[in-house]
Amino acid sequence: MPKHFVLDTNVFLHNPRALFLFQENEIIIPITVIEEIDRFKKDFNEIGRNARLTSRYLDELRLQGNLMKGVPLESGGHVRVDIAAHKEVEMNGILLENNADHRILWCALHLQRELQRNHADEPVIVVTKDTNLRLKAHALGLDVEDFENAKVNIDELYTGRVDVRAPNALIERIYQENVIDAAPVKQLYAAQFGEDAGGRAGEAPRLYPNEFVHLIDEADEKSGALTRLDPGGAKVELVRKLKHAICNITGRNREQRLALELLMDDRVRLVTLVGMAGTGKTLLALAAGLQKVVNEPVYQRLLVSRPIYPLGRELGFLPGDLEEKLRPWMQPIFDNLEFLLASPTDKAAQYTRLNEMLEDGRIELEALTYIRGRSIPNVFLLIDEAQNLTPHEIKTTITRVGEGTKIVLTGDPYQIDNPYLDSNSNGLTYVVERMKGQALAGHVTLVKGERSPLAELAATVL
Repeated sequence: MPKHFVLDTNVFLHNPRALFLFQENEIIIPITVIEEIDRFKKDFNEIGRNARLTSRYLDELRLQGNLMKGVPLESGGHVRVDIAAHKEVEMNGILLENNADHRILWCALHLQRELQRNHADEPVIVVTKDTNLRLKAHALGLDVEDFENAKVNIDELYTGRVDVRAPNALIERIYQENVIDAAPVKQLYAAQFGEDAGGRAGEAPRLYPNEFVHLIDEADEKSGALTRLDPGGAKVELVRKLKHAICNITGRNREQRLALELLMDDRVRLVTLVGMAGTGKTLLALAAGLQKVVNEPVYQRLLVSRPIYPLGRELGFLPGDLEEKLRPWMQPIFDNLEFLLASPTDKAAQYTRLNEMLEDGRIELEALTYIRGRSIPNVFLLIDEAQNLTPHEIKTTITRVGEGTKIVLTGDPYQIDNPYLDSNSNGLTYVVERMKGQALAGHVTLVKGERSPLAELAATVL
C-alpha cells in the first residue's frame, strides 16, 4: 500500500536529498514549502546551502514532467507539488492564523479526506522536525513522523568500551605477551552477550577494531586487564599506563586513559570523544595535539576549530579584525592551552610561549565557517563542540582531511545550541555510529567529570 508523505520545510533544510529517501511512495510538497525555501536560499550558511540545493533538485525534476501532476523518482515513488492552500470550512476557529504551518496541515487534511471519499485506505503522513507542528497534526487526527534519516538512538550509542569476564590464565597471558590473537577474547564476548552484545540490539555479537575490552578476572572482580583490539581487529593489545605525562596531563580515570591511548596512536586517524561537561575531552585532545606537534613533531601544526553558536542571546557584531572577532568564541581553547603551558614559577612565560606558537603557525585557531573547500594535510585537527554540527557538516569537515592528518571530534550531545539538532540527530553521534568498525577510527565515551566536584554534580543533577 503506497503512503503519501507531506513534507515540511525544515525537512529539506535539514537534508536537501530528502526527496529521494521515501522509497516507493508519494511525496507531496505544499507550495508554501517552496515559498519558505525561497526565503532561506540567500543565507550564507548551511541552511541557505540546503535551500539552494533543494531548489535545484526540484528544478531538475521539473524538466522531467509536470510537478503539479507528479514526477517519477528513481526510487520508484513520485513527487508532487500541491499548489492550493486547502482551507476546510470546519477548520475555522481551530487554526486561527493562516500561517505556513497551518497551510501545510490544510494540505494534508484535504488529501486525507479526498482519499477517504474515494475509499482509498492509504495513509497520509506529515513529516516534520517541528515538535509543535507534530503536536498539531496529531491533534487533528493526522499521522505524523519526525524526519529520522541519519538519526541515532543516543541511549544505544557506541561507547568504544566493553567489560568481559575472562579466566585468570588469559589475563596472565596478556600481561606476559602484551599482544595476543583476538579469537579467545571474541569468543568470550560472543558467549557472554549474545545477539544484544553491548546494547547493540539486532546485531550479531562482535567486537570492533580499536574497541577497548576490559577483561575482568572471573575469580577476582578487582583484578583484570585493559586491552584494545588493534586497527585490523585480529589482535588484542594490552593498554599500559603512560610512562610520562603528556604536557603535564595524565589520565585520571579509566576512560581518560583510553582516550589518551587513541589520541597518541598515529594509526588511528579519526578519534571521537563524547562526554558531559568537565570530563576532559578538549583538554586531553589539546594535550595530545601539543605533544604531537611541539614535542614529537609528527604533525606540522595544531589546528583547532569549533562551530559558532552562542549560549543565550547574541551580543551583536564584534569589532576588530578576524582574530579579534574569533577571540570570544575561542576563549575556552585559550583557557585550556594556558593551563597546559602553565609554569609554576613564571606566569609570563606561558603567555610568551603560547603567543610564539600562534605567531609561527604551530597553533592555529579558525572558525569552522571557513573550512569548506580546504585540503588540510599533516595537521593535528581538533573540532571542539562537534555536537552542534549536522551530519552533512561533519561529512564536509572530515572530507577536508589531507594526507597525514589526524582529526579529533569532541562534544556533549546533551548540550546542543543548534536549534535544528538534538541528541539523536547531531553530526557527532552520527559519525560515532557510522564510523565504528573502521580501522582508521576510534571512540571513547567519557563518563566521570574531573573539572571539580561541583561541576560534576551540576552536570549530573541539573
